[in-house]
Amino acid sequence: MTRLGISEWVRNVSQPVILPVVKLLANWGVHPHLVTVVCFLGFILSSLFIVKGEFFIAGLLLSIFAPLDAIDGALARFTNKVSAFGAFLDSVLDRYGEIFIFLGFMWYFLVKGSIAGVTLSFLGITGSIMVSYTRARAEGVGIECKVGILTRFERITLLIFSLIFDLVFIFLILVTLFSHFTAFQRIWHVFKQTQKIL
Repeated sequence: MTRLGISEWVRNVSQPVILPVVKLLANWGVHPHLVTVVCFLGFILSSLFIVKGEFFIAGLLLSIFAPLDAIDGALARFTNKVSAFGAFLDSVLDRYGEIFIFLGFMWYFLVKGSIAGVTLSFLGITGSIMVSYTRARAEGVGIECKVGILTRFERITLLIFSLIFDLVFIFLILVTLFSHFTAFQRIWHVFKQTQKIL
């Protein structure tokens, strides 16, 4: 089973949980954009606890707010409010959310005097952004590009797990290695697809 298959499997399994929440939000008249923004604010709040070294609380907050990233899209589809701007806003705030998380790590390790921690935090966020950027650029030239072993779903899952169980340094090593590897997987994928076109 591929990583994409795992993501799809989790999405399908979680539908019985997500649907009642979506219906409740729809009945309350909540706009999908609001859910997107609240999810983003949750990431900022979590980053503040990361700065203070309170990783367990940060992990719990992310475990609450991160699922909203799936709910906003489901709510948009349920209420017939799917829009190009909604998809754009969701993607942009997802990136900003991750940036704040890694900024929190950089700040924490800077105060601790850990050059290794600061460096890994920087490399981790650049890798994470490049995973998303390579997909966006591929789709910009008409090529679907969801391949790779460390998509956003895997990154956030690892992040939550590492925060709750205080395995942050290991997380940063893994995300640094495998996010950049995923970006190169996508580069290679686009290369192969463009060769077929030619």
